[in-house]
Amino acid sequence: MGKHRVIKYKHIARKDEGMSKKSIQATVFKYLEPIALEYNYEIVDVEYVKEGPTWFLRIYIDKEGGVTIDDCEKTSRAIELVLDEKDPIKTPYILEVSSPGLDRPLKKEEDFQRFQGRIIDIKLFKAVDGQKEYQGELQGLVDGMVHIVTEEGEELSFPYKDIAIARLAVIF
Repeated sequence: MGKHRVIKYKHIARKDEGMSKKSIQATVFKYLEPIALEYNYEIVDVEYVKEGPTWFLRIYIDKEGGVTIDDCEKTSRAIELVLDEKDPIKTPYILEVSSPGLDRPLKKEEDFQRFQGRIIDIKLFKAVDGQKEYQGELQGLVDGMVHIVTEEGEELSFPYKDIAIARLAVIF
């Protein structure tokens, strides 16, 4: 299923009061937890990023059977109420709620267990043997190491901390 987006713009123009991106993401995640529990959604990721002059608060949700545009709208309305009340973000931003898409990122330890046996793409922060990108069948995450088997049958392991992004591969 493709990505669905509900875009909202917060019009309050004030200077940020020093919260870091990570603390804003963690705060929003905390506010989302009861909403996700109520609607039986999984919070895949929360991003607070600046692209050009614009800040984006991106929330990725998932559920068994996939996410619909109605799910995104419902979540957007619910989190918007909480964010307006608590007001943790002082700069204008665009709120986006969407599904993680077919190339869903693997962020949590549970993701690496849940998607064992699936083909994943891994991009490393630094090249290993001149290569930064790898693809293989996910064997799991054990003791901080992500294990895959390539198409050629080669078993590879990468320290989780060295992985910039791990995603489900989209194979056609």
